[in-house]
Amino acid sequence: MIAATEPVSKECHRLSKFGNRLSLAATLAKLGRRPIVNCVTALEPEAARGGRVTQEIRVSKTPTAVWSLSGFGDEIDPDPAVQAAVLLALGASHIEVRSAWGTNVSELEPEQVARLKEILDEKGLKVSAVASPIGKVDVSLPVEHELARLRQIISVAKGLEAKYVRIFSFYRPEGRSAGDIREDVLVRMGALAALAEESGVVLLHENEKGIYGDTPQRVLDIMESVNSPALRIAWDNANFVQVGVKPYTEGYAMLRPYLAYFQVKDALATSGEVVPSGEGDGELDATIAALKADGYAGFASLEPHLASAHELGGFSGPVAFGTAARAFAALAAKNQIELV
Repeated sequence: MIAATEPVSKECHRLSKFGNRLSLAATLAKLGRRPIVNCVTALEPEAARGGRVTQEIRVSKTPTAVWSLSGFGDEIDPDPAVQAAVLLALGASHIEVRSAWGTNVSELEPEQVARLKEILDEKGLKVSAVASPIGKVDVSLPVEHELARLRQIISVAKGLEAKYVRIFSFYRPEGRSAGDIREDVLVRMGALAALAEESGVVLLHENEKGIYGDTPQRVLDIMESVNSPALRIAWDNANFVQVGVKPYTEGYAMLRPYLAYFQVKDALATSGEVVPSGEGDGELDATIAALKADGYAGFASLEPHLASAHELGGFSGPVAFGTAARAFAALAAKNQIELV
């Protein structure tokens, strides 16, 4: 678990003289050595220079909720072995797969999927979701364009034994409003959901700036109009902030019936900058408390975006990813949620 009542292991203490433990976990993975597990209190970069050491986060011995911790592996490193090492060092039991070896899931070959599964099995990590780029295209493209890509990504999800596939709800062409593209979006989302239901997977719509489903009202419109058990919500507080929405205040009650997956990210309302959990305007504390009160027992997937983005999506690196994990662990501990 990411935040345990037991003291940090002697092994982790011994490692402190080498500086940041997450960087060490990544290095060990590149060398093919077993990562150090449960050193969530990894030193900040300052500690490696003799400065401040982050304090260990502790939670109650009898937490009243248990969530499965996951994270976007490619925010750590392109190499899946390094991704797995760092996630294990943070106490995660799962990984969210968006790319491996610099190749997006929409382009992975069967041999690459098989090798990725072997690596994750060796490390003991399961896949919480396949983070696909489906729907992050212009809505004017033919329906079959994204259906063909989804078929390929479903094969990846099956190969990784993942139930969930993250998707989006299409960009609008320049000069067209959200209302102008509504029908085109719903036709495409309905077709995608039908394929998912037929294939035995569940699509998770992520609210994202610039797509049709960027605000709570339009996300609800998609859910109610498509009305498919194979289409649910991947909730992202930071993305709501970036379109001027107060996530918990303005969207939670409306969308909670469809919320099946929690992506952990926070942002500042003034600039849209992504920051560690609890340091922004994403109302993460209130959202976490409400989810716990509602009996949520699913995934919490770290998507920190704390460094510059690259062509495959947001990026953080091992150290910043650890910073994000500790910030979220603090909010989870405050709400007596055990992360496993």
